[in-house]
Amino acid sequence: MGMFAEHFGEKPRPYRALLRFVEYKLYLSISPCPLLPAPLPLFTALPLRLKNQFMERVLKSGTGWRIGWNPNAPEFKGLVGTDDWAIELTESELNDFCRLLTQLADTIKQVATELMDDEKIACEAESDLLWMEVEGYPQAYSLRLILNTGRCVEGAWNASAVEGLLQAAGMLKVF
Repeated sequence: MGMFAEHFGEKPRPYRALLRFVEYKLYLSISPCPLLPAPLPLFTALPLRLKNQFMERVLKSGTGWRIGWNPNAPEFKGLVGTDDWAIELTESELNDFCRLLTQLADTIKQVATELMDDEKIACEAESDLLWMEVEGYPQAYSLRLILNTGRCVEGAWNASAVEGLLQAAGMLKVF
């Protein structure tokens, strides 16, 4: 698992549950008596670095896809993959991935009115950092990715996974 385990954890965990655990531990250590409430809201007692670590790191996943964002990581702040593989991306690569994925989805929607029901389409988009292609029908298409940087990575998502990945990519940095 390597860097993936280090930055994103081996298994995705809901941050709320993890934050409640941290708050509970802090409550017991801050309050002189566990039965009395702490004098200040516990969240303000958390150091700023600890707040950022729990509030900003995001890992979303669904059937056949996963995408993550860790702003505290030194170099590779993003992650994309499937159930079987994952690759960490720099912030610029992740931004390009999300932007190009959205552009490709918009292009498919625009061209859909021009196609017959049984016609497939293939569209490509590229930046200096990566190349992406969608192929299939307007309502169900697969996605391919190739990094143009020195790491030589190629990945693909099945048509059943792309819609969920597209939605998650659009919401990734909203939190």
